[in-house]
Amino acid sequence: MSPRVRIVQLSPEALRALADGDLAAAAPLAPVPLTPWLVSAERIGTWRMRARQAVESPEDLPWITGIVRDEAAGLTVGAGGFHAAPDERGMVEAGYGVDPAYRRRGYARAVLEGLIERARAEPSVTVLRLTISPENEPSLALARQYPFVVVGEQWDEEDGLETIYELGV
Repeated sequence: MSPRVRIVQLSPEALRALADGDLAAAAPLAPVPLTPWLVSAERIGTWRMRARQAVESPEDLPWITGIVRDEAAGLTVGAGGFHAAPDERGMVEAGYGVDPAYRRRGYARAVLEGLIERARAEPSVTVLRLTISPENEPSLALARQYPFVVVGEQWDEEDGLETIYELGV
């Protein structure tokens, strides 16, 4: 059975502190405990994008990457959310990452299921998208367990080649 998680949204100020790699400044601005992994090289690019986005497109703030919490265990286990509010066709793209200390425990599945559930609950959302590197076998294996359809490929400046998967919700 997958653990239960929730995504805790952050303020623009907390996003900026994470984008700056300043965990000490971000911690008092966040409503939940933060971990060093959140300001690691693996995560910093996401926070930089989201901090800019929070200022330039404040309507995206309730949708974008937040902190993944396992409240039952009292743990901050990762980061996840959508890339933005739904676009003109009703598409949202999900993104998530689990701290290496908590991988292989069902957290990625729990986050993905939570994001699918949220997408289905939002009347303005019609499509949920995932983009996954062809080398990211754990993420590919997880996506294959759901009725996602491959709709193409794209080049991501940060992640390189990605396969685009979509799920009608």
